[in-house]
Amino acid sequence: MNICYLFSGQGSQFKEMGQDLYKSNPIYKRTVDEASETLNLNLADPEIFDNPNNTQIAILTMSVAIHRILEDKVAKPVAMMGLSLGEYSALVAAKALSFQSGLKLVHDRSHYMDEAGKQNPGSMAAVLGLSPDFVKSVCDEIDDVYPANYNTNKQVVIGGTKDGVKNAMAALKEKGAKRVIPLKVAVASHTPLMQPASDQLAKRLESVDFTEPEVPVISNTTVTPFTKDTVKDTLTKQLINPTHFMQDVDSLKDQNIDAFIEIGPGNTLSKLAKKTLKADTYNVESVDTLNELLDKLGE
Repeated sequence: MNICYLFSGQGSQFKEMGQDLYKSNPIYKRTVDEASETLNLNLADPEIFDNPNNTQIAILTMSVAIHRILEDKVAKPVAMMGLSLGEYSALVAAKALSFQSGLKLVHDRSHYMDEAGKQNPGSMAAVLGLSPDFVKSVCDEIDDVYPANYNTNKQVVIGGTKDGVKNAMAALKEKGAKRVIPLKVAVASHTPLMQPASDQLAKRLESVDFTEPEVPVISNTTVTPFTKDTVKDTLTKQLINPTHFMQDVDSLKDQNIDAFIEIGPGNTLSKLAKKTLKADTYNVESVDTLNELLDKLGE
């Protein structure tokens, strides 16, 4: 069976996520405890794990813990990908980056993004029913707004300054968008507004060690697999360039993917993947969803 792992990005987190796994699965518990020790932060406490300031490290920890559970129970994936933050989880899972280094790096990345958001406040909106090329052509005509996430051939997220996004939303509605939905964010990720964070991340990455991924991890930014030589430059560019999740999935069409397994909170990516490539989809975010997957695919 050909499996592709999808690693959740930000936005699908939920209250008390992972608590049932922490209480019942020793591998999950060990991973959370390791993260707590690495960051000197009690991530076993739901209030700390769920704190919005800790969202990125919480999702990374949850994703790595679930991947460790699946490692010897499900067939090795032929490819992995994540959405934005999820790429860090995928790189840890592919053994290109150690879990401890990944935690510290993501902790700092979160801080850089927060600072950049305060420096350059922004907003984002999901545009439904228009092609990616058309959405880009509309954004190109308006100041301070950019395509940020190419999710499917009928769903694009735009980001930029509040005025830029507001103007683009009005123009896109006028030009036939089925719906334009404002997103509850204060940071315009994957746009030039994140340049200060990208600059800080570039310096921070100088001191991080990477190795060649054991499984191909396809980049949102370049739509090609990360390599030891490209990973730092690609992660730096990731913050200021759009994600190409749809193209990442499409790049697997010759791999005969039988199943996408989304690891971490939510099922957003597995739903998006199915719109581009027909395959079975699963998500693992709880004891119930883990058991359901293992019943169907466990070796």
